[in-house]
Amino acid sequence: MVVVIGGGVVGLACARALLERGVDVCLLERHPRTGLETSTHNSGVVHAGLYYPPGSLKARLCVEGRDRLAAYCGAAGVPYEPCGKLIVAQAGEDAALDALQANAAANGVSLERVDAAFIAAREPHVAAVAALWSPETGWVDAERFVRALEADVVRRGGVVLHATPVIAIEPRAAGGITIVTPHERIDADGCVNAAGLWADEVSRMAGGEPFTIYPCRGEYAELAPRSRGLVRGLVYPVPDASGHGLGVHLTRTIDGAVWIGPTIRYQDDKTDYERDRLPLEAFLEPVQALLPRATLDDLRPGGSGIRAKLHPPSERFADFLIRRDARNPFVIHAAGIDSPGLTASLAIGARVADILEEPHGFAQ
Repeated sequence: MVVVIGGGVVGLACARALLERGVDVCLLERHPRTGLETSTHNSGVVHAGLYYPPGSLKARLCVEGRDRLAAYCGAAGVPYEPCGKLIVAQAGEDAALDALQANAAANGVSLERVDAAFIAAREPHVAAVAALWSPETGWVDAERFVRALEADVVRRGGVVLHATPVIAIEPRAAGGITIVTPHERIDADGCVNAAGLWADEVSRMAGGEPFTIYPCRGEYAELAPRSRGLVRGLVYPVPDASGHGLGVHLTRTIDGAVWIGPTIRYQDDKTDYERDRLPLEAFLEPVQALLPRATLDDLRPGGSGIRAKLHPPSERFADFLIRRDARNPFVIHAAGIDSPGLTASLAIGARVADILEEPHGFAQ
């Protein structure tokens, strides 16, 4: 049996993939429900694979994962909208569009340069001098996706234990590990570390290799209901020059809400979603860069989420950590899964299952 630690979309996707390969699975989730952290505290955008360095796991698994996700949602009845998105540029940003288009092409992703008439037809209230159109970007109801994955895991014979944090991981003399929770001790052939913001702590418990998860909070505002007509789909600026994000963007959901964000703030606390929230005024300038007609009266407070990043603010990029632990062969990591983790989740699950099927499995 394999224990999957973490019941977000990545842990659930790993559990599902392992069950598909005939592996017995027990999934442990520290919260009363699955998907209560990063998985459902995001904008639900299904990324096409435009931004990530060519050859990286993020690039490859994003492209593979978006196709898997679309097919899964269609079969499972999860709300999914292949809406596409505009990446818009202001004066002096043409070179940034060119660089993004070249990066997307290197990842095998199509981006179309569009003219002012195209922009006006799709987003008449958006200001832009140039834009790229990404037809392969979409939006998914993340909450419904989590529920569908959990139901799938249970239907395939997996065990899901809610409100079950891991407090220790011990080696077994006969091989494998014992996962200790407040309620019981679970003997397992090995575990998948899909613990999100807590993946570094799980690795330490297991005597695994050291790494650090850096919590990075993203905050959202929303357009007031009377102003939602200003946005018809997904509208992004050119990527943030700092390399830490995609910039504050506009996301219209299937139910018609328009989210504004996320912002980026590294912090020490992995559980703090609300302290020192940004005022609405902080969103006005980036919104007006896209929607000149917007005023402060058009904005409302939104939610927030915390990304699990593998690099500090002094660095620009870290790839997903998806591999067998270098110190403890009974641990497979699916860690540091920030964007595009939602999009890539089903592909990440398949990759973890492939690792387990390597010669000798957890017995190396």
